[in-house]
Amino acid sequence: MRMTKLSGFVWVVFALGMVLVSCSKPPEAEKEAAKKAMDAALSAGADKYASSDLEAANKVWDTAESQMKEKKYREAKESYIDAKAGFEKAAGAVEAGKEAVAGQAKTALKTLEVEWKKLRVTAKKMEKKLKDKKQAWTADTEVIKEGLGRSKEVIASAPADAKAKLDELKTMIDRWEAIFKGMATSPSKPKATKKNKS
Repeated sequence: MRMTKLSGFVWVVFALGMVLVSCSKPPEAEKEAAKKAMDAALSAGADKYASSDLEAANKVWDTAESQMKEKKYREAKESYIDAKAGFEKAAGAVEAGKEAVAGQAKTALKTLEVEWKKLRVTAKKMEKKLKDKKQAWTADTEVIKEGLGRSKEVIASAPADAKAKLDELKTMIDRWEAIFKGMATSPSKPKATKKNKS
């Protein structure tokens, strides 16, 4: 009877040992699956169009990597599984994010086209006052025209790039509006008048 209890105990210990050994192996398959999901999310454009989801998944990935270094393989396995799900969520959110950015870019483009038209009218009125700024204005005019045209072309295919370019152009247009406003409020030089001799 005592021998049966002892052999039963040995089997239990052996079984527990096998379970622990199987859990103590690094979760390479889960890590690889999470890495593939990460690469897929990045190639889909999650860094531009689903950045918050991607950032959350990256934090879980970093936690898993840290757990691997500490040889907490069971926790790391769970974290890699969670990271994979997070990267898949980020990849899935790309299309909606792309549409949202495209909408923002289209709105920005319409606004800038109106502002650009007004700015050119103002520049015509201020032509005489431009003098030393004429060369800079001419150069920026070309940049703005090309930028607006290029942005219009790429909104559908690369809305984040178009939005970034439009933000640059907005800064440029705002700067010229401020310059022209300053010119308009600065007093013009009084004309020299002849003094009457008496």
